[in-house]
Amino acid sequence: MFVVKRVYDAPAVEDGFRVLVDRLWPRGLTKEKAKIDLWLKEVAPSTELRRWFHHEAPLFDEFTQRYDAELDANPGPVDQLRELGRTHPVVTLLVGARDPELNQGVVLERYLERHPR
Repeated sequence: MFVVKRVYDAPAVEDGFRVLVDRLWPRGLTKEKAKIDLWLKEVAPSTELRRWFHHEAPLFDEFTQRYDAELDANPGPVDQLRELGRTHPVVTLLVGARDPELNQGVVLERYLERHPR
């Protein structure tokens, strides 16, 4: 099972295996405080796509399509997440975005649900 959580929220036992899925390290957060098990920046949106989207709600649908295409073209990191999902009861996808519903973690979670392989 995959869940999405802000990396700035306090870690919890229920988080299971914690994976940061951002290309950039979250500002002002130490590694000790973040309690991240894996930083998988290769699964994050490209720098160009991230800058284009800039977390603007009207662009979210187009962002989702473009990010899905990037995930299709880069199966290695996605497969790594799938394997983690098979070996851990819960995998928490951590994002630095402020908006809990319009971010790459939500898109990635949906992608993993639709493409379980």
